Amino acid sequence: MRIRTLAIALALAAAAAAGGRAVMTRVPAGIEPVTGFDAARYMGRWYEIARLDHRFERGMTDVTADYALNGDGSVRVVNRGLKNGAWKSVEGTAHFRGDPSVASLAVTFFPGFPGGYHVFELDPDYRWAMISGPNRGYLWILAREPVMDEATFGRLTGIAQAKGFDTQGLIRVSHGQ
Repeated sequence: MRIRTLAIALALAAAAAAGGRAVMTRVPAGIEPVTGFDAARYMGRWYEIARLDHRFERGMTDVTADYALNGDGSVRVVNRGLKNGAWKSVEGTAHFRGDPSVASLAVTFFPGFPGGYHVFELDPDYRWAMISGPNRGYLWILAREPVMDEATFGRLTGIAQAKGFDTQGLIRVSHGQ
């Protein structure tokens, strides 16, 4: 009887974990990932221009994200930033949630804990991008250069605000190192 109870408990825990992973990679309601996405053009270095606050980047400056296509179609992700005078980095892997021409991925930095990465605004020349996580508590504005002109930044924050993001909470990321 105890073995059966343990087996049921383990099965329920596994199901809950799987459901949790689905929640953490979902696209927020009202957010449409970019279609016609060209992953090869997206690869390379991106500079974090602004973000909503979250614990894993709190206090970081000079944040960059480097993307590279792997042979299996997944994407190697290396995020790097400066915190308290020391460089910190983390490497992960992103997998498209479906068709690779749709900019919706699940990124895993720690095994078993994928997060949503949904490009919902993208410059036609791939010079800037806006990314949502699994809910509106996650927002990143990235660019190919460490500085973005104020007109573009204002236009992007206006779009984000119209889509329900708390743009008053955006943290502008400095790139001085």
